[in-house]
Amino acid sequence: MKLIEKVEAKAAEWDMHVVTAVSDAAGRPVAVHCMDGAYMGSFDVALNKTYTAIAFQMSTHRLGSLSRPGESLYGIQYTNGGRIVIFGGGEILKQNEVIIGALGVSGGSAEQDTALAAYGKRILESGALESKQEVAKCL
Repeated sequence: MKLIEKVEAKAAEWDMHVVTAVSDAAGRPVAVHCMDGAYMGSFDVALNKTYTAIAFQMSTHRLGSLSRPGESLYGIQYTNGGRIVIFGGGEILKQNEVIIGALGVSGGSAEQDTALAAYGKRILESGALESKQEVAKCL
C-alpha cells in the first residue's frame, strides 16, 4: 500500500473524507488525491500545508503554536502570498534524517488532520510501506 492509500484508509476508519497531498523537498506537489465526498476547498488547503511544512521545516501544528498572538511568529500566515497554514495537518517527511518532502491532509477538524498527517509521517519513517523508498521514488 502507498502512503496516500494508508492515510485514506485510516481516514475512512474515522469516517472522514480527506484530500491528501505530497510535495517534494522544494514544496512542489508530486501527488494529490481527493477521497469521494471531500470538501472542494480542502484541495488547496492540503497543498498549502505541504508548502508550509517545507517552507518552515516543521509541522503546521507546531507553526500554529509559534504564530499565536504574543508569540514570535505572530502574523506569519499573512506572508508568502497567503499560502501559509497555521493549523495542523502538514508534516515534514524525512528519510535518513534528510527532508524528502511533506504530507498535507485536509478535510476534518484541525485535530483530525493533525492526527492523520502524523500517522502518515510515522508510516513513512517506520518503513511500513511496501518499499522504504516509495515516496522518494515519487519525488
